[in-house]
Amino acid sequence: MQTPRRVRDLGVVVGALSTGPLNAITDVPGVRVGQTTISAGELQTGVTAIVPDWYAEGLPAAVAVGNGYGKLVGSTQVDELGVIETPVLLTGTLSVFRVADALLTWLLDRDPRATSLNPVVGETNDGHLSDIRRRPITPDHVHAALDSASADRPAEGCVGAGTGTTALGFKAGIGTSSRVVGSGTVGALVQANFSGTLTVLGRPVPATPIDADGNSCMIVVATDLPLDARQLGRVARRAVFGMGRVGSDFSPGSGDYAIAFTTNRSPGSAFADRELKPVFQATMDSVEEALLNSLTMATTTTGHRGRTARAVPHDLIRLA
Repeated sequence: MQTPRRVRDLGVVVGALSTGPLNAITDVPGVRVGQTTISAGELQTGVTAIVPDWYAEGLPAAVAVGNGYGKLVGSTQVDELGVIETPVLLTGTLSVFRVADALLTWLLDRDPRATSLNPVVGETNDGHLSDIRRRPITPDHVHAALDSASADRPAEGCVGAGTGTTALGFKAGIGTSSRVVGSGTVGALVQANFSGTLTVLGRPVPATPIDADGNSCMIVVATDLPLDARQLGRVARRAVFGMGRVGSDFSPGSGDYAIAFTTNRSPGSAFADRELKPVFQATMDSVEEALLNSLTMATTTTGHRGRTARAVPHDLIRLA
């Protein structure tokens, strides 16, 4: 057994930009995260809630689709209007619709005047380790994740929506990281569940492939920089690019999505396109480190039908 450690604690430093104080998506002012975990034998799943302040007012946002083999509830309205108006929730594939309904209930309870809301819920398939057909997520699980959301550094590895996921031949899960860009911050949170060859700072770390049922990745990028929806679309596309850095093979059955939003609500503020290069760099660095954290913070897990996904040996990471 090894103690879960963040990849930076293993001597792996991604890029030259400074991290925020927590090195997490919650370094972005106004962003909170809450999680509910189900880890009981055949069931290895959960909910991760990314809750930005002021979501009810509509925050500039965009979605990028690397490969659309997945279920991202609410994405078409985000594309159409360029805003999110709810928290962003992540879960397992067949529970995504129950989570969306429970999120809607939570929102309606808080706004008795609301008649139309667009819940945003993403997923990856955790069926390798969890009995996905049982769809065990209840409204209580969803509401607990939302109600517990805090600005602390989110737990990583086998928690929340990452409880039953695998990536790059190893047990994976939730990961997060952040970068400082000028007077602002870019933060990423990932739900890693995809195939390929783990690559650390350009060096492959081969593993025996896991014969998992689904291969996908959900990426949420938050910032407090004054970006509009079009620019956030460019940021979201770079977030998907970050998967390639850690060795994703972008397989045909992978649903790879990124959602980017800003908490900046300054009227009349603007960010020039020519100034986006460090934002792109911060995004890809944050995503890369978050994906690596999702692996090094995970622990070996046995779940559905006795299947086991092993944690990546830290010695392999240190040697990379």
